[in-house]
Amino acid sequence: MIRALWFILKVAVVIAIAIWLADRPGTVSLHWLGYAIEAPFWLALLAALVALGIAALGYRLLRAVIGAPRRMRIRSRTRRRERGYRALTQGMVAIAAGDAQTARKMARKADVLLNEPPLTMLLSAQAAQLQGDERAAKEYFTAMLERPETAFLGMRGLLTQAIKSGDRVEALTLARKARTLQPNTPWLLGTLYDLEAQAGDWAAAEGTLQQAIQAGAIPTDEGRRHRSVLLLERSFEAERRGRADAALSHAQAAYDTMPGFVPAAVRLARLHIDADRLKPAAKVVERAWRQSPHPELAEVYRSIVDSYDPLTRVRLFQKLVRQSPDSAESHMAVGRAAMDAQLWGDARQHLERALEIAPSRRLYRLMAELDRTERHDEDAAAAWLAKAAAAPADPSWTCRSCGAVSHAWGGLCGNCGAFDSLTWKAAVTAPPLMEPTDIPPALARPATA
Repeated sequence: MIRALWFILKVAVVIAIAIWLADRPGTVSLHWLGYAIEAPFWLALLAALVALGIAALGYRLLRAVIGAPRRMRIRSRTRRRERGYRALTQGMVAIAAGDAQTARKMARKADVLLNEPPLTMLLSAQAAQLQGDERAAKEYFTAMLERPETAFLGMRGLLTQAIKSGDRVEALTLARKARTLQPNTPWLLGTLYDLEAQAGDWAAAEGTLQQAIQAGAIPTDEGRRHRSVLLLERSFEAERRGRADAALSHAQAAYDTMPGFVPAAVRLARLHIDADRLKPAAKVVERAWRQSPHPELAEVYRSIVDSYDPLTRVRLFQKLVRQSPDSAESHMAVGRAAMDAQLWGDARQHLERALEIAPSRRLYRLMAELDRTERHDEDAAAAWLAKAAAAPADPSWTCRSCGAVSHAWGGLCGNCGAFDSLTWKAAVTAPPLMEPTDIPPALARPATA
């Protein structure tokens, strides 16, 4: 509708001009080089318009002739870029499909057609990795460092190669350099934190961990546990350096971060015991027992109450049952204390209650010891030991990454070096056993620990 109105308006203007000219007749005279030309005004105007149209048409034709080579070059360059991007896309599809040969072919083709290394270097590097040519991939990644727009991609490629080859020192160096380029990248912060922790750089790892949590690279609950582990390692490190106050401060912070984390509670309680602060040590164990009944906590508690007479020790161990009455560990701890006090009835009552909750090898062995000590019944003891031999293995500190079993908890696995991978569980298969000589320096413990 608007277009029709606009057309009518233009026709009306033309008609109005024509009428205006018709009402005002006249002639136009032109004298040039001895010639005189006279014509009606309307004819002269028409001739001028025709001449102007011919001039405009000639100008456009001349521009078309002069600009033809340039347009041909642009058209050729456009077709070349289209073919280059098509090759680049095909190369990426080949990478995703695992077709190394096609990927490398398309990478070379795209490089020739596009002549833009930032677009083709990554494809070439990935194609080389797919073919197993790590040397060529490293060359491509290194070349990418020379260009600001591809420096971070090159750094990431080199970092991935270093981690894959097990060169943690080089990986840590590259990760720290990459953070200077992109300081808030979530995956980089998570990787850097893990590398710093594996290197035993606890203070740096703690700072990176906080940044990784804020960036969403590590969930908050998981980050809380990691922080507790880092603080425990800082506590051990401070003790090795003779800084008792710092050791206690870090252990207290680890415990406050996760009161139910058994290694934190055990560490803090032992430091209190070493300083002859038995009452705070007992409170630490009792609070942790409420969330996580554990044989190591029971062992520490036994050290705390060791100065009391056997009957008093049994009474104190009853506190653990009140903290977690439905735990087999609670009844086993009291049963063990009752056996030491020769309260055979109480010992049997608690051990039988533990059998109802969760039978285990340790429990069967305690029952065998009870029958042997109280009743001198070797046959009953042998029956309990036979059950212990057939029972599943007791839980131990087992690495989630490699399955190795450790004699003691540590922030690092002494077999594979994984950080915060030791969990209290039964090994599924026969695992490698970490001997004391296998433990890396970061896991070394002073005798008092």
